[in-house]
Amino acid sequence: MPSKETLEKFIARVEANAHIEAVEEFYAEDATMQENNEPLRFGRDAHVANERKVMARVKSLKSKCVRPVFVEGDKVVIRWIFHFEWLDGTVTHLEELAYQRWQDERIVEETFFYDPAQRVPHVEEKY
Repeated sequence: MPSKETLEKFIARVEANAHIEAVEEFYAEDATMQENNEPLRFGRDAHVANERKVMARVKSLKSKCVRPVFVEGDKVVIRWIFHFEWLDGTVTHLEELAYQRWQDERIVEETFFYDPAQRVPHVEEKY
């Protein structure tokens, strides 16, 4: 189970858009990650590589934790809202739930739940 301080540091890192650093700092070396029913990614290095790939396409990003954060034993559920502006001028607005299992002060399992239709980039309408 993570301490309250560790969990708050993790959330602050993500909200500061330090996604790669958050993975490096708060995920166990052998952590697994899964998006909806997609295949598992095994290991922190695979997750870091995925984050680098995504961030290489990002012009700007806003990341927000929607509270409350739910903690029960070693399980944590966080609602996130991400607004991506891509280098190609499109945007993606994504709301997801992250279901995590922590061991000590590190995430060892994480599954992201979201509507896959949100992943489709689109041109943001200006009013």
